[in-house]
Amino acid sequence: MRALAPVLALALLAPAGLRAEVREEILVIVNSHIITRRDLTQAVEQQHAALYRQFSGKELDEKLKEAREKTLQGMVDAYLLEDKGAELGSPVTDEYVRSSIDGIKKENNFATDADLERALRGSLGIGLPEFMKRQKQQATQQFVLQREVFSKVAVEDNELRAYYEDHKEEYRLPFRFRIRELVLAKGATPEEQAEARKKLDAIQAELKAGKSFEELARQYSTSPSKATGGDLGWMNKGFLRASIEDAAVKLKPDQVSAPIETDKDFYLIQLISLEDAPVKDFSEVKAKILEKLQEPKAQNAIEQYLSGLRMRANIRYLVPKETILKG
Repeated sequence: MRALAPVLALALLAPAGLRAEVREEILVIVNSHIITRRDLTQAVEQQHAALYRQFSGKELDEKLKEAREKTLQGMVDAYLLEDKGAELGSPVTDEYVRSSIDGIKKENNFATDADLERALRGSLGIGLPEFMKRQKQQATQQFVLQREVFSKVAVEDNELRAYYEDHKEEYRLPFRFRIRELVLAKGATPEEQAEARKKLDAIQAELKAGKSFEELARQYSTSPSKATGGDLGWMNKGFLRASIEDAAVKLKPDQVSAPIETDKDFYLIQLISLEDAPVKDFSEVKAKILEKLQEPKAQNAIEQYLSGLRMRANIRYLVPKETILKG
């Protein structure tokens, strides 16, 4: 009798519910999940780019094998934690992930899913469905480990407080400022530029005479901010041109800068208010510090927990593990 083709043979070994979906070689079955050669290859390739830049020769080969082994084990463990999450009633639903994706889009100014997907393919080489799958896996893993491991790792309150005092700069907010601007377009021709400079001199004279900056901005500014008297609202450092920000933060409240010239415009800046960079209160960052200090203490506990999950799971290597690790 002729031997079965490798992929078909592996398909027949897979659980009945999986057979209809098998289209490629299955390496490992983890409970009801499968890890295919393509799955592993894609995951490993993402780890390799940095290694190729740092190592070469025999050292590179060792690092690649180590990365391959860690990646394979991580994929197995991810499925074990996913199943444990389902058993524990994980709150990480598809709706939760969708909300998380919407948050990522908002933070990164992506208007549509298609915009986010283009960015994902450019940076990670994956589409949105795969990214959402990974987000759900990671959130589920965090839920399980927090409940089953981290919550049982004790960190004294005085340790948290001491870390906060020693690392306050990590929790300092960016300083922010509020300014008014008056913008004059320079124009393209020498005549237009001369006229703009003349108007600028006249505005400065009116300021010295006591006319309010806000009123002058409404009257003369060519920026859309003229509608608010030049008020740009509160902004963090890094939002405006460096020359404008540098001038603004050197002013005192209500003081007006010297003219600032750019390639197209003249600017006058008035500082409304400047806030120092405050440090977040201990109560605001306590939970994050707890996670940070728990993690190193929990490493051994995590490995023991995962070992227990592996022992109780149905993990079958359809290709010998040593063969998989050779690539």
